[in-house]
Amino acid sequence: MQLRTTLISIAGTLSLAMTGNALAQVQIVKIGHVSPMSGGQAHYGRDNTNGAIMAIEDLNAKGVMIGGKKVKFELLAEDDAADPKQGTAVAQKLVDAKVNGVIGHLNSGTTIPASRIYFENGIPQISPSATATKYTENGYKTAFRVVANDAQLGSTLGKYAVNTLKAKNIAIIDDRSAYGQGVADEFAKSAKKTGANIIGRQYTTDKATDFNAILTSIKAKKPDVIFFGGMDNIAGLMLLQMKALDIKAKFMGGDGICTTGLPKFAGNGLADDQVICAEAGGVTGDQQKAMDDFHARYKKKFNLEIQNYAPYVYDAVMTMVEAMKNAGSADPAKYLPELAKIHTKGITGNIAFDAKGDIKDGSLTLYTYKAGKRDKIAVVK
Repeated sequence: MQLRTTLISIAGTLSLAMTGNALAQVQIVKIGHVSPMSGGQAHYGRDNTNGAIMAIEDLNAKGVMIGGKKVKFELLAEDDAADPKQGTAVAQKLVDAKVNGVIGHLNSGTTIPASRIYFENGIPQISPSATATKYTENGYKTAFRVVANDAQLGSTLGKYAVNTLKAKNIAIIDDRSAYGQGVADEFAKSAKKTGANIIGRQYTTDKATDFNAILTSIKAKKPDVIFFGGMDNIAGLMLLQMKALDIKAKFMGGDGICTTGLPKFAGNGLADDQVICAEAGGVTGDQQKAMDDFHARYKKKFNLEIQNYAPYVYDAVMTMVEAMKNAGSADPAKYLPELAKIHTKGITGNIAFDAKGDIKDGSLTLYTYKAGKRDKIAVVK
């Protein structure tokens, strides 16, 4: 498989009239970014990459100084197609390109194997969207994330299913990916502990299109809630087939289904208030204006609505660069200790990491859908 690197070089404050000596004084800092830019999850990948582009543009427009030298940032964007093998291949490619740091990957299934490669080469990595607990449990000191993990997501959704939706019988389906299985496991653990009866656990893949056998089996057990661990393109098809089978259970899932794109995939299979999902992040109060402003800037630039994690990608880039500035160096070995102890504020709120690299006090946002639009229920911690 041929791998392609997209080099996004934003000149920003650099002038075409600069002399050779002036250019020699400008330090080039390469930021790698990985997401699925092809395949069924390409809409997520474009969203994350767009967040990285905005961050690089803003940094170059500011004329950032690191260690007394003016810096030009370059974005090396790679496509892992949500495939673990391709994920490790592009991780090695970024290492060979001598990137100063990596933002990504999007999926837990590609982030986890790639994290070993970055760790072995001493390259700091911040995932803006991978939620599997295993990512930060391997002891890799180069691995960080700016969103809550599956333990928080699953626990919150499990409690909500029982305490708020009053669900007694719950069926669970997952796509066997690192993310899907992980969030489903955490949900099952929480729902059982809170008092629900798990009436069945079914499995599919992230490329499946026919769920009739699974859903027919589940329907016979009369579930109050069906939880799906997977992504929105598959969830949409599942909702359409649930409607065809006249299954009226609530449909729940984590951040993988909790996108602005779900209504497109589900079509008329998405009924008002049928879906309850959680996004690994969320803001309240005075932080809401910064988030709203970013959404408006994003829409103006790309003529698209944000899917999920573009703001978290943006903050991940800015957090990495803040650590470089604090260290006075873009050398990974020198700024990594500063990244581990960073305390900064971004669009998505305060950012600091615990000893494992997880974000401290990560928040979650619960959503439903009404009239084909995502509708916020509450932000919880």
